[in-house]
Amino acid sequence: MKALVIEDSQTGLAVVSQHLERMGIQPIAATDGESGVALFREHNPDIVLLDVVLPGMDGYEVARRIRAIEQSGEWTPIIFLTARTADTDLVQGITAGGDDYLFKPISEVVLAAKVRAMQRILQMRYSLVVLTRKLDAANQELTRLTSLDGLTGLSNRRHFDETLMREWRRAARYKRPLALALIDVDHFKLFNDTYGHLAGDECLKSVANALQAVSRRPSDLVARYGGEEFALVLPETDLAGARNVAEGVCDSIRALQLPHGASPSGVVTISVGVASLTPGTGGPQNLIAEADLALYDAKSGGRDRVGFRQPETVAG
Repeated sequence: MKALVIEDSQTGLAVVSQHLERMGIQPIAATDGESGVALFREHNPDIVLLDVVLPGMDGYEVARRIRAIEQSGEWTPIIFLTARTADTDLVQGITAGGDDYLFKPISEVVLAAKVRAMQRILQMRYSLVVLTRKLDAANQELTRLTSLDGLTGLSNRRHFDETLMREWRRAARYKRPLALALIDVDHFKLFNDTYGHLAGDECLKSVANALQAVSRRPSDLVARYGGEEFALVLPETDLAGARNVAEGVCDSIRALQLPHGASPSGVVTISVGVASLTPGTGGPQNLIAEADLALYDAKSGGRDRVGFRQPETVAG
């Protein structure tokens, strides 16, 4: 443990330093406020023993400087050393950032008791900080888990809804396009009937991994929309860009060559409906409706393809 002692009296400094050394505490000595503040920056002591009366910068200003140096959440105990006993002096010291007072001449017994008390506070505070960090980490993990689909590890429907609303508002504010792709695994019921639900789950996981691999921009979101349906939110993307992404998605699923004996193609494929809007004052249901119609077009057109919609008017 290190203690910064700021005391202009060489005799007083030597006495306090000796007391600290007998307590197993390393003293760091300063005889004026400026050097005391500099030593605080350099050594980051565990406690500060600070004389009120100093040449140049007084102890109250030193305490204020130390508190200004500390980062958010940091706290170093400051004990003032003083011969002043008036209530106003005590109030001024506490207001400046001090935590306690030791009256001169310094008693080694009282100094040891005050330091032990500060050590207990420091330990309790450290334990509280550790606990708070653990709770924050647990809450972050809980938030992450509640936003994920349990089977595929993609974002779930709730996270999709929240993200789409947020991106819709942002696109409306900046008058930028927002695209959405709705994806459906072709003939998935027949896949389950043929291979069983466990194989169906593995199929969905494979499709999810392929979709995640295609989505390279940090702003894009791949989500499980429901059942065998997936969704891809594409901010700052017009219809042409969304169609290119959707075509790449179709190619990537086809390239998996997952056997599907009940499908005309013999492998697992997907149908994709894409739409792009520059939002006005309406809601994202406009975009979902257009993408859903585009998905219907892809299915009715023979599946394993991309359908697309771009309304003539901006959603409002």
